[in-house]
Amino acid sequence: MTQFTDLGLAPTLLSALRTEGYETPTPIQAKAIPPIMAGKDLLGVAQTGTGKTAAFALPILHRLAANRRPAGRRACRVLVLSPTRELAQQIAESFRTYGAKSGVTVGVFVGGVKYGAQIRSVANGIDVLVATPGRLIDHMGQGMVRLDETEVFVLDEADQMLDLGFLEPIRKIVRKLPTQRQNLFFSATMPGAIATLAGEILRDPAEVRVIPQATTVETVSQRVIHVEADRKKDVLLDLLAPRSVSRAIVFTRTKRGADKLAKYLDVGGIEVAAIHGDKSQGQRERALASFKAGHVKALIATDIAARGIDVDAVSHVFNYELPNVPEAYVHRIGRTARAGAEGIAITLCDRAELGLLRDIEKLTRMTLPSEDLRIDRSTPTTRADPQANAKKPHRGRGGRNNGGRSNGGGTPRPAYNPLAGGARPNGQGGGRQGGGRQNGGRREARPSA
Repeated sequence: MTQFTDLGLAPTLLSALRTEGYETPTPIQAKAIPPIMAGKDLLGVAQTGTGKTAAFALPILHRLAANRRPAGRRACRVLVLSPTRELAQQIAESFRTYGAKSGVTVGVFVGGVKYGAQIRSVANGIDVLVATPGRLIDHMGQGMVRLDETEVFVLDEADQMLDLGFLEPIRKIVRKLPTQRQNLFFSATMPGAIATLAGEILRDPAEVRVIPQATTVETVSQRVIHVEADRKKDVLLDLLAPRSVSRAIVFTRTKRGADKLAKYLDVGGIEVAAIHGDKSQGQRERALASFKAGHVKALIATDIAARGIDVDAVSHVFNYELPNVPEAYVHRIGRTARAGAEGIAITLCDRAELGLLRDIEKLTRMTLPSEDLRIDRSTPTTRADPQANAKKPHRGRGGRNNGGRSNGGGTPRPAYNPLAGGARPNGQGGGRQGGGRQNGGRREARPSA
């Protein structure tokens, strides 16, 4: 088995890796590091969670350590483009961690924060600049950064770049780079538009493909729950309740939907935080820090905001809404089962999303295990007096009354644990027992956590 010591990396890098407890490279690291160290362009096809940041950061740091020449004023020796603020910050942190004993300087250009500190960080020249395209172009337009000394150009998450409409900004940036440079191009998928862009940038590249296109992480246990759209929130609340759900990411399609769902779960007693493009950089960083520290149980996120989230020990991913683009499903469930660990991905699918589910199954070449919790509307069900729901009592965090929710004096429903599988009787919703919530006169039983 290949070890980092077998790859010819600088002693300072090996020392930093030992400090972090890393001895054995992941497959993409073992395959990508040698050609990058040899100075070749590289095309890497790999999903997130495979260790690709270190696959390019380590050989780049080795190159910088071998030639410690300073960059000129407002210039950088290495430019890394990232689609999101979170991913840019994490890439920069990886460079700082691995290069801690090499004296490498690292800067970050992202939106949502003030310009001053970013301008100062590159004023005297910098080794590594990690940037999102929009903010980099802003600085270029003001003459605050030069790219004419860039030796290595990295385009990370290229498919997400195109999804966000960054194709023309990328081309504008590339035109400012020196002709003689090393190019490293990474993408989780390789559709036609990405292949075209790679052809424009790369010169006789080495190719590294670690995970076949659009296949899912084998260590993720996947399941679909068919349920009506208006019952998804209650079912999700049941799913998040057990202690076995230690750290979860919940995906929504829209920013507004993420906020509404976060408020509903918070009122239901689940500690949550939301992260999406309308949040300020400070809000996003605080939400992510709380999630990493375990202060919140679930992070509610949109696809764009979550692309850069790299958090260990995510036990569950919940697709509250299916993505419009089937490839996004692969990226979503890749948030769990990181670094070879196991994880669970559960998708809530309503009738309007069946076409999206078929697209996902076609892409992943598998039929996802499923259970049907939809109510048979032809079966009469006992309904509470409408007046009982006219005015609902306020429920603050943890404010569950009388060990359950009353149903206008009705009979408690039997407990149901969606995580355990099995069919729910028609006409019965997911419930909470022993700490259940009073909710407009309904009582539901809750499974033991």
